[in-house]
Parts: sequence; C-alpha cells; structure tokens
Amino acid sequence: MNPPAAADSAFETEPDLRTPSPQEAATGHDAPVDTDSGAAATTAASVQGAPESDASAATDAATAETVDSGSVPTDSTTDEPVESASAGTPVEPAQAGSIEEPSTAPEADAPVPQDVVEDAAAVSQSPVEDADGQALVVRGLVKRFGDSIAVGGIDLTVPAGSFYGIVGPNGAGKTTTLSIIAGLLRPDEGTVRISGIDQTADPAAAKRALGVLPDRLRTFDRLTGRQLLHYYGLLRGLPSDVVEKRVADLARAFDLTGALSRVVSDYSAGMTKKIMLAGAMIHSPRVLVLDEPFESVDPVSSGVILDILRAYVAHGGTVILSSHGMDLVEQVCARIAIIVGGDVLAEGTVDEVRAGQTLEQRFVELSGAASEVEGLEWLHTFSD
Repeated sequence: MNPPAAADSAFETEPDLRTPSPQEAATGHDAPVDTDSGAAATTAASVQGAPESDASAATDAATAETVDSGSVPTDSTTDEPVESASAGTPVEPAQAGSIEEPSTAPEADAPVPQDVVEDAAAVSQSPVEDADGQALVVRGLVKRFGDSIAVGGIDLTVPAGSFYGIVGPNGAGKTTTLSIIAGLLRPDEGTVRISGIDQTADPAAAKRALGVLPDRLRTFDRLTGRQLLHYYGLLRGLPSDVVEKRVADLARAFDLTGALSRVVSDYSAGMTKKIMLAGAMIHSPRVLVLDEPFESVDPVSSGVILDILRAYVAHGGTVILSSHGMDLVEQVCARIAIIVGGDVLAEGTVDEVRAGQTLEQRFVELSGAASEVEGLEWLHTFSD
C-alpha cells in the first residue's frame, strides 16, 4: 500500500468506514472503504470546506462533529499527526455506514428542474463578494518544493460571474496554483481572497465558498454513487432532506440516475468525473475550481456539463478551470491566463491574449513548445 502524496497528506482526514452501509450489503460490496483506492485529496477538500451544521442536522444526518481540540488524529499508516483544515480544529467525518438512501427511488416521471443550480441556490448562503465584485484575487503567490519553484509570484484577478481559464504546458504550475486556491496546499508567500474572504485569516469560510474538482480523482469508490453524493452533502452541513433532493436533481442533470445504485469503482473514467463534479456542486458554492473537468469525458457529456456550468455562471457563479483544449477555453472563457514555468506570461480577455493569432498559436509561442524531432531518424527504419 503506497502512502498518500506528501503534498496532500497534511490535509487528509479519512472517515471511519468500518460499518458497511445497507446499500453495500445489498450489492455484495460490504468491505469497508479502501482508502488506498484514493479519496484523500477530494475528501479533504470537502471536509475542509464543510460548515458546522446545527444540532438537529448533525443528529439526523450523522454529519461531521467537531472533536476535542486536544485530540489530534493520526495517520494509521505513519502514526503522524494529521492537520485539520478548519483553523486548527480537527474534524471527524461521518461514518459511511450511517448514510441512508431515500426509502423510495425518485419517480421516473418526476419533472426535471429547469435549472439545477438555481434550485440549489435557493437555500445556499448569501454570497460575500469584494466591493469591486471579484470572486478571486491572488497576489504574489509563491510555492517552492525544495529547490524547485513551482509557482513564482503569480497575480490573478477573477471577476464574479464569469468563466476564467488557466492554460499552460505540462509542469507549468497550473495544478499547484489551483491546489493553493482550493486550500489543498499552503503557499510560501502571497495572499488569496475568495469572494472577499482572506484564505489565511478564515480558511474554513473561504473553503465553504468553494467547490473543487481536483486533477487526481480520488474518492471512496466502494460507495455507491448515491451514497457518495449523500456523504458529500452531509460533510457540507446540508440537511438530509435537502441532500436527497439535490442528489436526485444532479443525477438527472448529469445523466447518472441509472448509475446511482452502482459502486463508483464500476464507473467509467467519464462517469467518475461527472459524479465528482456533481459532488463539488452539491452545496451550491460561489466559486468552482475545476482542474481538467472535460478530460476523459465524451462529447455528449461535455455538452451537458457545459450547459450546467453556463447556467451556473448566468446565475452569478464563477468557474475557474484549467484545460488543454484550446478551442474549449477560447469558446467559453471570458478571461485567460497562460502560465509557463510558474509565471503568468499573458493574462486578459481572449482577444488580448491571442494578440491577433489563434489561442493555440499564442500558447505554443509563449510556452516555447516547438517540437524537436532531430535524432529520431531511426524511427523511420522499421525493426522487421
């Protein structure tokens, strides 16, 4: 069993899943959740952003409870203390065995909500925005790993209610930047403000405003799709009845209704991406941070996801995404930043960044990614 990555280990709080749920017992998957199948980063993001629920919701939904501040959880594989994300107070997630499915499945002929995001936003918290209407303000962001500088003084400003694209070659620092914005990594220098909230001063409130789809999809894949979404909703402090309604709405929107009773380990890569995106949206966050949201997703599903995200932005949400699909970024994003070597080399509207070229041509020009094919002449002479 490989230990989790060092960058994420400080933020992981794994739930006690020793008690099998009724759904798992019914499907024959009664083993406890295998945390080695990879749930740390995504669940850490959910736990860190989870607001404290009221006493009745905590009793009915078995959601996360604040543990005694003198009790420090440890990683079972290393016996090292595990830091909690909520300003020094460790948080213990709810047990998977306590998650219950609705007593009756949603009716097949039930009307589909015209706008899932608008419906979910009806009970969401009131937005807190900067006076100038910025959803994200990053200043002087620096992150080092040993002698390597992954992020070297990045400044970003993302207007509320917009699509913002971050593009760059592999290893340019995009994922590191998004991980810092999401609260999964601590910067060495710089400040991050999310919807007017200083991430350092109030990390729990900042994370409550976020929904995160990380690059490395790691989740509790021995839960069913319904259990997983229900679990994320409870971690976010939503009442159980609200969670059940939103799970049904999101499943219809993402075309996952027929897969909710299956364990996530049986999902395809594209279905896993969709269930994780649904989990990131279940608490109706003000800002979505999506790392490669369309990777491994078929064109039909990509169109559905885009429609959902467009409706979300139209109602005041903000989407920050990274992608290697230049056509997609050019089509949907209002502003773009090109990051190369941990620095922002171009930032602005699509037309400003393109500078009279296509976005792909501009990207290649700035990244210096012209291919070097000399020395591969041997590839033209076949071994047979």
